[in-house]
Amino acid sequence: MITTTESGKRKVVIEPVTRVEGHGKVTIHLNESGQVEQARLHIVEFRGFERFIQGRPYWEVPVLVQRLCGICPVSHHLCAAKAMDVIVGAKELTPTAEKIRRLMHYGQTFQSHALHFFHLASPDLLFGFGSDVAERHVLGVAAKHPDLAVQGVMMRKYGQEIIKATSGKRIHGTGAIPGGVNKNLSIEERDVFLKDLGQMMEWSHAALKIARDYTVANLEMVTDFNTFESNHVSLVRQDGALDLYDGGLRAIDAQGEKIFDHMHPQKYLDFIAEEVRSWSYMKFPFIKSLGTEQGWYRVGPLSRINACDFIDTPAAEQARKEFMAVTSDKPNHITMAYHWARMIELLHSCEKIQELLEDPDLQGEDLVVKGDRQEEGVAILEAPRGSLFHHYRVDENDQVTMANLIVSTTSNNEAMNRAVTGVAQKFLSGREITEGLLNHVEVAIRAYDPCLSCATHALGQMPLEVCLMGPDDELIHRRVRH
Repeated sequence: MITTTESGKRKVVIEPVTRVEGHGKVTIHLNESGQVEQARLHIVEFRGFERFIQGRPYWEVPVLVQRLCGICPVSHHLCAAKAMDVIVGAKELTPTAEKIRRLMHYGQTFQSHALHFFHLASPDLLFGFGSDVAERHVLGVAAKHPDLAVQGVMMRKYGQEIIKATSGKRIHGTGAIPGGVNKNLSIEERDVFLKDLGQMMEWSHAALKIARDYTVANLEMVTDFNTFESNHVSLVRQDGALDLYDGGLRAIDAQGEKIFDHMHPQKYLDFIAEEVRSWSYMKFPFIKSLGTEQGWYRVGPLSRINACDFIDTPAAEQARKEFMAVTSDKPNHITMAYHWARMIELLHSCEKIQELLEDPDLQGEDLVVKGDRQEEGVAILEAPRGSLFHHYRVDENDQVTMANLIVSTTSNNEAMNRAVTGVAQKFLSGREITEGLLNHVEVAIRAYDPCLSCATHALGQMPLEVCLMGPDDELIHRRVRH
C-alpha cells in the first residue's frame, strides 16, 4: 500500500511480509524527491509467554513454551528442558538421554532448513527477486521444478518423523523432561530411518550445491545486494567445533577477533542485554561491553559458520572450507550467504543423524537423572535460526516465578532492520515502486528465516500508544496507557 501526503511525501507499507513464519510489516518513508528516508521492520504480533507461564509447575515448562511456534517447537522444548535440568540438579545427562535429545534436535534442524530453502526461499532464487508474483511461490516451484518440490517435502517429512520417534509427536511433543527423556529409540524405529538415510544424504548434497552454485555464480550481485559488517554470536564446543545442542557462547567481531569466548549460559546477563524501541514488540539485544550502538550482532547459520573453528562431520567441514575461502577465511558478511550456510548445516545435520542412528546408546534404558534442587536455570541452544536463550526462576512450591526468552529472531532484529533500510535505499530511492522491487525488501528479510511468532514477547505490562497524525505526518494528538 502506498499513500501520498499533500507535500509529496510517500509512505509504503508491506503488510504482511510473506513467506516467513509469523506476521510482520515493513514501513518505508520517502521524501518529496522519492528518496528513502526511513525503513523499518515492525513486529505486530504479541505473545505473552514469559508472563503466563508464571505460576505453572516447572515440569510443565518444556511442553508449554514450545507452543510459541509450530515451525520450531523442538528448539523451545529442548532449551526449556535444558534449563529445567539445571533446576533439578541434573549436571550430566545419561548417554541415552543426551543422544536422544541430540537426534531430536538434528531432526528438527534438518526439516526446518529444508522447509525454508525449498518452500520459502527457492522461489526468489529460481525465478528472480522481481519475477512475476503469479509464479514466485512454492506452487510455482512445484510446477516448473517438480523434483525440487518433492525433495523439499520428503526431506521435511524425514525430519518430522525423527521428531515424532524421539518426542512422541511431530509437533509439540513431550519427549524431553527435566533431567532426561521419557523414551528411547527402538531398533525397529532406527531401521526405518537408516533405510531412507542414503536418499536424504544425496538430496542434502544436491541442495548444498544449488545454494553454493547460486552464490558463487552471482557473487557480485549478492555482495552488492545487502552486505554489511557485524558481530556474530553462536555456541561452540569446548574445542571450537560447531555444536547446535550444547557448548559455550562465542562472540566475534567483524574481523573475526573474539569479543568473548566459551561464555557459560548461567552468566549470559553479564554479557548480553536488551533494549526496547517504541515501534516494535521485538526487543534489540546487544553485547554489553560494546554498548547499544556497536554491540548488536547476528546469529544463525551464517554466524555459526563464521564463529566456529571447524565442523566435526567430514562433508560439512569440506563445505565450510569452501564457504570460508570466498572471503579468504575472514568472516562472511553477505546476507544472501545465509542460504549457503544453511545448506551446510542441513548436510551436517544429516551426517549427525547417521552418526547417532548407528550409536547403540539410543536403545539404552537409563533415561533420567536428578541432583540437588536449584532455584534458577539458564540454557542456550542453537535453534535453526540462531542462538536461543531460556532463563527461569522457580520457587519452593515448584512454581515458575520468572521467565526470560531471547529468541534467535530477536537477536537478528537490528540486522534485519539494517537489511530493510539498505535494500530500500538501494532499490526504491528515485524509482517507480513496483511489486517486484518491494519483494527485494522481503528477500533481505527471508535470508534470516525469521520466526516472528517466537520473537514477539515482553516483560511486564504491555504499553499502548495511540497517535493521531495529520496529512503531513504532524502529530495532532497522543494518548498513552502504561
